[in-house]
Amino acid sequence: MAELWVFGYGSLMWQPGFEFSEWAPAALIGAHRSLCIYSFHHRGTPENPGLVLGLDEGGACRGVVFRVAPDKSDLTLAYLREREQVTDVYVETMRPVSLLDGSGRELEALCYLVDRGHPQYAGQLSIERQARLVRSAAGRSGTNIDYVLNTVRHLEEAGIHDVELMALAQRLEAGESGL
Repeated sequence: MAELWVFGYGSLMWQPGFEFSEWAPAALIGAHRSLCIYSFHHRGTPENPGLVLGLDEGGACRGVVFRVAPDKSDLTLAYLREREQVTDVYVETMRPVSLLDGSGRELEALCYLVDRGHPQYAGQLSIERQARLVRSAAGRSGTNIDYVLNTVRHLEEAGIHDVELMALAQRLEAGESGL
């Protein structure tokens, strides 16, 4: 298999879980980071769903890309499909991304876009609804609060200011659930 680049915009940024030979800040045009997926597995259950990030249509998203060596591509794809496609809420696709490392380079990267027709697609929820869901949910990978707070912390460390996620994190840290 040829060289593989993987675009990370949420937990993949801080916990990729696969071997990579290089990473760089990058931007994807045509989709934005959104807490728009009900999590029934990793950060919630069907009875008590949490929320996780998806790449939803429109706008732009800053994140990172990881370069995977050709001899690791098949293993990485298998891992990502097991991790990201537990319920097939994402559409696996290749999209152009621009590197933000000063090189001006553009490349094709594997991206996981949300399937808006999937039953787990939450759409745009109010911050109060998001806080209620996140505060009360936990799944196989831990609490939903930890997911949101870890993601915001890592975004900030990378110089990415996601206003909506930061507002939710502040609400969660202050103990406000919107009840």
